[in-house]
Amino acid sequence: MRSFAVSALDEPPFPPRRHAGTDLAAAQSLGWAQAFGLITNGRRMHRLRHAAAAELAGRTCPDAPADRLRLLTDLITWLFVVDDACDDDGLGDAPTRLAPVVADLLDVLDRHGAPGLPPAGGPLGAALDDLCRRIRAHGHPPLLLRFVGQLRDYLLALLWEAANREHGRVPGVAEYVSLRRHTGAVHPAFTLTDLAYDAPPEADRRVEPALVDVETLAADLVCWCNDLFSYGKENRAGPDAHNLVSAIAAETGRGEPAALRAAAERFNRALACYAEREAALGDADDDPALRSFLAARRNWVRATYDWSLRAARYA
Repeated sequence: MRSFAVSALDEPPFPPRRHAGTDLAAAQSLGWAQAFGLITNGRRMHRLRHAAAAELAGRTCPDAPADRLRLLTDLITWLFVVDDACDDDGLGDAPTRLAPVVADLLDVLDRHGAPGLPPAGGPLGAALDDLCRRIRAHGHPPLLLRFVGQLRDYLLALLWEAANREHGRVPGVAEYVSLRRHTGAVHPAFTLTDLAYDAPPEADRRVEPALVDVETLAADLVCWCNDLFSYGKENRAGPDAHNLVSAIAAETGRGEPAALRAAAERFNRALACYAEREAALGDADDDPALRSFLAARRNWVRATYDWSLRAARYA
C-alpha cells in the first residue's frame, strides 16, 4: 500500500527544507526519552529511533533556534510513545484501561507547567510536565494555554478511539475526519511550531474565518497523508478502524482499492484548495505574524509528505 500512496498523492507544491541541527536534535531527544523512562528496552528504542521525530520537526521549522527545534522534537517523540503504547502495546484497547493514564496526564496539563509537587502519571506525566515547563519559560501565556487545551483534546480523543476498538466500531467519514484532527495531535504541534517562529498572530487574528479554514485544511492534509502511508502497516494484523481509507470503505461499501483511490482523491482536492486559499491570504496581507503562521502550516504539509517517504515508521 505504501507504493500506492506514493503514486496516488499529489506532491505538495512547497519547497522542502531541513534544519541543519536535525541530526543533533534526534540524538538529544532520544536521550531525553531515555532520561524520563519513556523507553526502557531495545525494542522500544528501535521503534522510536525509526520513527524519526527529529526528521519531521526539522522539516517543519528549518530556521528555528536549536532549543525550539528540540522542544518540538521532544513533543513529537512523546506523542509517538503515547501512540505506540495505545496502538501497539494494548493501552488503547479499552477506555477502562486508558482512562487512568489520561486522568493523570490531564492533571499534569491542569498545572500549566507551574513548579510544585512531582507530576502524576509516571514517565509519561514527568515528560509532559517537562514540556509544559519549557513552554511556560518562553513567556507566551496565550500560546501555553492554547497548547494545553489542544493536548487535552488529543487525550480525550484517544478515549474515543479506545471505545471504538472495544466495540469493534468503525466511525463514519464525517465523524472520523472531525476526530482525526485531534487524535493526530496536529494542533498542539502547530502551536509549538508557532513558538519556533516566535511571532504567532494575536488571538483576534487567529479566529478570523480565513485563518481557521487554512489551519483546518492543513491539519486534515497532515492526517490524511499519514493515513495513506500508514494504511498498509496498520492493516497487516487485521482491519484498523481509525484510518480514512477504512472509514470510506465502511461507509460506502467499496472495496479496498476503491477506498484507497477515494482517500487519495480527497487528499489531492484538499491540497489544491489549501494552496489556493493560503496563496490568497499571503497575497492580501503583509503582516509578518500572518506570514509566519502560513509558513508553519505550509511546512507541516510538506514535511509530513517528505517524512512519510523516508521514515521507517510505516514500512
